[in-house]
Amino acid sequence: MRPARLQSDRVRVSEERADSLERPRRDGRPESDEDRHAGQRAGERETGDRESDGRETGELQGGDRESGERGPSFTQRPAVRIAGGVALALLLVVALLWWLHSRRYESTDDAFIDTHIVHVAPRVSGQVAVVLARDNQFVEAGQLLVQIDAADARARLQQAMAQQAQTRAGLAQAEAQVRASEAAYRQSLANLASARAQAEKALSDLRRYRALKALTPRAVSQEQLDQATASARSAVAEQSAARQQTHTASAQIETARAQLASSEAALRTTGAEVRQTQLNFGYTSVVAPVSGYVAQRSVAVGNYVAPGTQLMAIVPLQLWVTANFKETALAEIRPNQPVRVHVDACPGADIRGHVDSIQRGAGQAFALLPPENATGNFVKVVQRVPVKIVLDRVPRGCVLGPGMSVEPRVSVR
Repeated sequence: MRPARLQSDRVRVSEERADSLERPRRDGRPESDEDRHAGQRAGERETGDRESDGRETGELQGGDRESGERGPSFTQRPAVRIAGGVALALLLVVALLWWLHSRRYESTDDAFIDTHIVHVAPRVSGQVAVVLARDNQFVEAGQLLVQIDAADARARLQQAMAQQAQTRAGLAQAEAQVRASEAAYRQSLANLASARAQAEKALSDLRRYRALKALTPRAVSQEQLDQATASARSAVAEQSAARQQTHTASAQIETARAQLASSEAALRTTGAEVRQTQLNFGYTSVVAPVSGYVAQRSVAVGNYVAPGTQLMAIVPLQLWVTANFKETALAEIRPNQPVRVHVDACPGADIRGHVDSIQRGAGQAFALLPPENATGNFVKVVQRVPVKIVLDRVPRGCVLGPGMSVEPRVSVR
């Protein structure tokens, strides 16, 4: 386009110069100095246009030669196109391999270390005398942690033991009373037997005197008969008294045995009180219920504690992972599947484990205020279900505790 425009400008200048030279001839007058100067200026202008046109034409031709020497653009070169195709193919292969690899696993970052934290609390009230547990200390089961002042418990124990001794003495007295009552009863039985024998002899003598009196009135005097009758009556009365004494002795035995049972019950009561006071005396020593690490220690020497007051917590050694997987991922997760757990606190070592169990219910079902989907508008949201993962072996030097973040990856295929 530019060479054509230059050519048209050159033609226009030539026409103006020719017109300036022929104008005096058309007018029939001689050429003046002004006309000659105008013609010279037009010639000079034409000469300058030719020179500029030549320069521009040369530049254009030079640019065409340079473009011809450079050849096609970078993206149009065959080597570049081949390299791009190879790179795209490699990218597709890598994406395919990544997909084939990732579909073998199910992972989530909504997971944490979990355990049953044991809260240590006293069973008796009193003032803390000694605190032997330090923060984050490892303790064994049964190790003494806190000692409560045992003066009051010791005094109550001594009082209970004194009452038990007194009750034991009363029991011995009741046992002796039972033995005495039984002896009296046996004596009454002997007296009854003697009285019965006397009564039978007296009655027998009376019958004999009466028979003899009937056969031979002079052989037995009336005085002898009256004496035999009185003796028989006295013997029968003594037999009745002995029988009544036997009943009384038997009743005394029952009373003594009841007193003995009461003493035995009192002894059992005082024995229970002694055992309770012994337990309370032992409860003044607060020991670790399980082996683990001390955490959140809030007790100090001089504090007055009551039963149920939390003194500290113990993190047991048995730890596991609670992973909240989406419910759509549970189709491939099964118990005993291998798991690799990445712990943020131990970035250099992954922990091996396995799936232990899957909770029967989403986490929101056990919330303090469970959702009510029957009211209002409903929007379906993918829920998360807790999955328990047991750690097979924890590397040494890896500090783990409940609440720490982990990323489990379950091998499902």
